[in-house]
Amino acid sequence: MKLIILLFYQLELNLYFCYFVELENTEYLVINCGGIFLKNHLGKILLIIIPIIVAIFTLLPTYNANQLETKRKEYVEKAKNAETPADSLAILDEFAKLYGKDLYSAKSNQLKLGLDLRGGMYVTLEVDVVKLIEETALKTSLDETFNQVLDATRKESADSEEDIVDIFVKNFNTIARAKNKTLIKYFPISDINDNPEERIVEKLRADAEDAINQAQEVIRQRIDQYGVAEPNIQKIGSRRIILELPGVQNRDQMLELLKSTARLEFNLVKNSNAVAKAFYNIDKELARQAKLKKGDISNLATDSSTVVAGDTSKADTTKVVAVTPTDSTKVDSTKADSASVAKADTTDPYAGMSQEDASKAYMADHPFTTHFITEFYQEGGTKRDIVYYVNDQLPDGEYNFTIAKSSIPKVKEILRRPEIAKRLPAGIKFAFDAKPREIKTKDGIDSVYMFYAITSEPLLTGEVLTEAMQSFRPEDNSPVVNMTMNSEGANKWAKITDENKGNRIAIVLDDLIYSAPVVRDRITGGRSEISGMANVEEARLLEIILKAGALKAPVQIIEERIVGPSLGEDSINAGLTASLFGALLVVLYMGLYYKKAGLIADLAVIMNVLLILTTLAALKGTLTLPGIAGIILTIGMAVDANVLIFERIREELALGRSLRSAIDEGYKRAMTAIIDSNITTAFTALILLLLGTGPIKGFATTLLIGIIFTLFTAITITRAVVEIMISNKASEFDFGQPKFVSSTK
Repeated sequence: MKLIILLFYQLELNLYFCYFVELENTEYLVINCGGIFLKNHLGKILLIIIPIIVAIFTLLPTYNANQLETKRKEYVEKAKNAETPADSLAILDEFAKLYGKDLYSAKSNQLKLGLDLRGGMYVTLEVDVVKLIEETALKTSLDETFNQVLDATRKESADSEEDIVDIFVKNFNTIARAKNKTLIKYFPISDINDNPEERIVEKLRADAEDAINQAQEVIRQRIDQYGVAEPNIQKIGSRRIILELPGVQNRDQMLELLKSTARLEFNLVKNSNAVAKAFYNIDKELARQAKLKKGDISNLATDSSTVVAGDTSKADTTKVVAVTPTDSTKVDSTKADSASVAKADTTDPYAGMSQEDASKAYMADHPFTTHFITEFYQEGGTKRDIVYYVNDQLPDGEYNFTIAKSSIPKVKEILRRPEIAKRLPAGIKFAFDAKPREIKTKDGIDSVYMFYAITSEPLLTGEVLTEAMQSFRPEDNSPVVNMTMNSEGANKWAKITDENKGNRIAIVLDDLIYSAPVVRDRITGGRSEISGMANVEEARLLEIILKAGALKAPVQIIEERIVGPSLGEDSINAGLTASLFGALLVVLYMGLYYKKAGLIADLAVIMNVLLILTTLAALKGTLTLPGIAGIILTIGMAVDANVLIFERIREELALGRSLRSAIDEGYKRAMTAIIDSNITTAFTALILLLLGTGPIKGFATTLLIGIIFTLFTAITITRAVVEIMISNKASEFDFGQPKFVSSTK
């Protein structure tokens, strides 16, 4: 919830304001509206103080983020010097527990710095649409004429930003049609009676659009896995993708990540009791290692229990498990009491303990499985039971594993250990959901993931896919995805689905799971329907992923450059030095020439810069080096407005007007010139903002914001300060004349 204050100014010095409370992204509740006549002393003071308070609260997360980032680096350095990977992760876990939420909150609301200031990697990727067109054409129809069209298209597109499909059609009309050849000869079409050539061109456009969407989604997932903070990934034009990766310095590793081919696999899910038993054995091994490390060798071999589901009364679930999933695919915490739990005949090892002691003992005995929630499905998969690893009985059936985002690194680190890996069932690997599910907890919103044990070798790969399309089921209008395979894939798929009825098959891209549907029946003909998506967006994402596995258009890196941290630091220092030097000259000039009035103008300039940064932070904008240039230009324009006002006041005083009358006339008569000069500059900045790209937009953004606040600070703020200073019926004020000019009353 945020408090938003809107200020409305009139030339008659009336200030109207409204307080808004932000409820959701675009919903606001007006909680108070009122007005202050600025000739009222309190109103003038509030006019000056309120913007400063708002600026402080808005920029405070930026300060906190810098402080916490410094502390994080200290923890990272400690982790690098730790003796074992487990100790390193423990140090990072400690930081996450102490400062993780605060750092995340601060970074989410801080003023963001551009790549030219932070350092990192800039990459431009281009989807090879010409190759896509070539792969889409019928192989049996390709000839020298078609190759000439492709060569001409490739050559022309290299020096043009025009849509490649348009270039291809133009070259085809010039080269191929002169030889009496049509698009129908080269491209498959189901219906030749309804403008077939127009439909072919539309299909090529759709394929090109899908290709860049697929590439963007695959790249986004890879960047997320790499752990880049606040990446900027956006489409430019009809075939290019721009990546800005702050903090990335390992060029070779990043390029290898971007160049690698997307691999789509269909793997069998193996969330069986064998996996759960392996998890319990991991608990025993980790608990044994912990006792040895502490020097406690008693009772290391006396615990003969393996794994069972325990009674919900035997452990404190709110302490054993950090989060409880609440969506339809996971256990609902509000129904936990009604969920049955498989019974065990063995003795409860925590009997007679207090709830707090039982919880501590359970966590010490289960250092692995307390990082996630385990659920057991029974009675045809309609009933879910929470599993606690306290006994040696484990029912046969399917298990689900749900984990909080913060616990994933720890679980991955444990599973990678050699002594742990040998305790896992042969022929399996673990994969996590690609997209988290947001759940509500007592501390706010958390992200949870499902993770799966899947076969190491895929049942099928994405090369057999020929089409994937998001659609709707006619019966209930629910979103589905229809996928089609070639003849080879259709035969394999029929055999796979026949052998795995009732089992789940995971759709995996780059080791991330996008869906794990249940096989209901044998599927023949190579056409399958995947259902169970929560919404249209999820279905559309799955369509993109399925197509990515059979992506025909390769992605090429056409530009890449590294901005080192030293260069970023130099850029920041150079920008700040230029800004401070320019501001200092302005402050000195105004103070020396206009004396007391000049100092008021200096205050307005400082507030102007402060409000520019505040606005950028509030709007989630990014400050770049060109943006700093825009701020420097704004400083000059802000002072120029005050120069016009002060000179006009001096002229009026020289004509013999009273002090108050001269001030009123000075502000009034200078207004036209100030507004004209700022509006014309604002139009220029707006054009640059709408038509420019990259650095030009950064410059235009700060300039446009600066112009708006120039009108506020140079006119309203300075007027309010002057009014306060002459409020005691003063007859003189130093506007920089050679001597004080007394008013004639």
